[in-house]
Formats: sequence, C-alpha cells, structure tokens
Amino acid sequence: MEAYEPSTLADASVEQAADGRATLVFVRDFPHPPHRVWRALTSPSEIGEWAPYTADRDLATTGPATLTMIDSDTRTDIAVEVTRVDPERTLVYSWGTDTLRWDLTPTAAGTRLTLRHTLEDPSWIAKVAAGWHICLDVADHLLTGNPIGPIRGEAARAHGWDALHDAYATKLNVPQEES
Repeated sequence: MEAYEPSTLADASVEQAADGRATLVFVRDFPHPPHRVWRALTSPSEIGEWAPYTADRDLATTGPATLTMIDSDTRTDIAVEVTRVDPERTLVYSWGTDTLRWDLTPTAAGTRLTLRHTLEDPSWIAKVAAGWHICLDVADHLLTGNPIGPIRGEAARAHGWDALHDAYATKLNVPQEES
C-alpha cells in the first residue's frame, strides 16, 4: 500500500436530529463527476475498496442489504435498509441504529459530497468523523485511479486516526473521550 497521510480537516459540523439524536454533517469535495462518486458509494466492488464495510449487493436500489464491518480478521454483519435512492443525488440507509444520508451535488470542479451520519450515541461524533475522514481520503485515491486499499478498524490508528479524532473533537466542540 502506498503511504497514506490524512488530508486537512473536512468541513464538519453537528446538528440535532429531529428525534433528539446527533447528526454529524461531513462535507467533502471531490474532483470527480457525480456518476463516478455515486458508483463508489453503491457498487459492492468499490465499497470494499474504501469503506469500513463491504456490501452484499449494489446499494443503488431500495430494500434490505447486509453490510459487513471489517476490523482485521473480525467481521460483523449488520442488516441495513436502503430507504431512499435518487441516483447520483441521494442515498439513505440505516446502519444498525444509525442513519447514513449521502447527498451529491455537482460543482464546477466535480462533486460535493455531504454525509449526514445520525448517531444513536452522540459520544461517538469525533470517532465517526475521524473514521469517515480516512475512508473518504481512501475513496479519493480510488476515484483518482490510485487505489491504496481500505484502512479499517484498529489499523486506522497507524494512519493518523488518533490525531484526527482529537482534531475533530476540538473542531466540533465535543468531549474527548478515550478512543
């Protein structure tokens, strides 16, 4: 794998969800067209190259799916429900008790991706931000045609996760817990 260094902090904020849970809003610009970013978000072969999980099917249609979380040799299946698909614009699915909403907006330079990750446990906000930061950096490498392979679970600590966690905890003004 090519050496990985985290990019600068993303545009990130925290919103209160309507149900009282917290939503991490994570914005990332990609120099790639929406159809290309969409494929990375929905195609199982591409998801497995950047995400903390693999998918048992294409996520571009509504209905049940299984995402398998990977941390070294540990694999945990999570039943999800894809609830909204607006191709190349919006993808929404449950992820355990969390909800992920991916919005793609065309820009002059490519695509603005806005991830809204609504968490059951708001104490995880900085952890989740650090994790998505690394995953989306890896996705950018994949989209650029220079894949570096997924950085998942405990392995992320060797790639700057701890510093990202602390930086996002400060940026988002959330308590820094043991990571």
